[in-house]
Amino acid sequence: MRPKTILISDEVAFSRDEFRRYGRHLIMPEVGLEGQRKLKSSSVLIVGAGGLGSPVALYLAAAGIGRIGIADSDTVDLTNLQRQILHSTESLGQPKTESAGRRLRNLNPEIEVEMYPTKLSSENTLQILKDYDVIVDGTDNFPTRYLINDACVLLGKPNVYGSIFRFEGQVSVFDAENGPCYRCVYPEPPPPGLVPSCAEGGVLGVLPGIIGTLQASEVIKLLLGIGESLMGRMLLFDALKVQFRELKVRKDPKCAICGDKPSIHELIDYDAFCGYDSKNAGEHEAEITVEELKRRLDNGDDILLLDVRETVESEIVSIGGVLMPLRDLPERVHELDSAREIVAYCHHGERSRRAVALLKELGFRKAKNLTGGIDQWACVVDKTLSRY
Repeated sequence: MRPKTILISDEVAFSRDEFRRYGRHLIMPEVGLEGQRKLKSSSVLIVGAGGLGSPVALYLAAAGIGRIGIADSDTVDLTNLQRQILHSTESLGQPKTESAGRRLRNLNPEIEVEMYPTKLSSENTLQILKDYDVIVDGTDNFPTRYLINDACVLLGKPNVYGSIFRFEGQVSVFDAENGPCYRCVYPEPPPPGLVPSCAEGGVLGVLPGIIGTLQASEVIKLLLGIGESLMGRMLLFDALKVQFRELKVRKDPKCAICGDKPSIHELIDYDAFCGYDSKNAGEHEAEITVEELKRRLDNGDDILLLDVRETVESEIVSIGGVLMPLRDLPERVHELDSAREIVAYCHHGERSRRAVALLKELGFRKAKNLTGGIDQWACVVDKTLSRY
């Protein structure tokens, strides 16, 4: 049963437990009762309940943000638990929104948590984002980053951005009404596969905790209207050196969505913009599924398996073949027989796709990419293999 509510004003009410819960805020002149009222009456949408979204959600819930939205279409996997502290072993297989909602309500039953277990798209994003005060980008892919940015610009919402990779992270605040947006800094996405994902390149488990906590701090400052935000600045962190660097970022008058003469006036097809669905027929022909590869190997077909992962990955799990990390491929390609059929594989299929593209350019007409990589093989063909 909820404790009896004590009325503070006609606008916001606090319970006796809330006075105790937020006591360390209330005694700070920069926050105080009025600031806590602002937090309780505010709303924040966190896109991504993963590595970055975990600390953001936990600290915003603890701080007393009145309404928190969580948007994520994924389910909890064992590989998440090294860094995604919102979730637990008991949550494996559950939707991340469900796991996150339960954890946040247990942490602070005084707040409202709304869940969106769906993938954001150009059809639903504006509708989901429009009723929140601040948007937090905790995503890990370029189509969604550009989608969030453009939606925030069109809706006039601040976008608290964070990204992580291996030992390095970035944090900034994008607000096109008062400074640059994400497109001002990154007008075009990199070619697909050029920037490895965390699943391909790895990430230090504590790094999203550092970057996500900084994002949460920026959100609270924005809502309270205190301090100096990272708007117009990009904060870079190197965990190996324990070093912070700051870059100034400026509004681009030629920006496609927030510039003087914008060319984008509505949400677009972001997968196409980022080149994620640009495969032509030839690229489709250079793919092979794990089921088809298994069938052909069982038939005794002469196929050379080419593992383009790093040595440390092959020590975790392998399906055999020649180990030739992608970075070494240009110098070692002469070791391969162009007359043989080659199937390249990596963790999830991105690096091997680039390897096949390189081999094709060099005349290896029979080179193919294993769709989904060794992870898909472990999920479908041989479930006794270790996954990472």
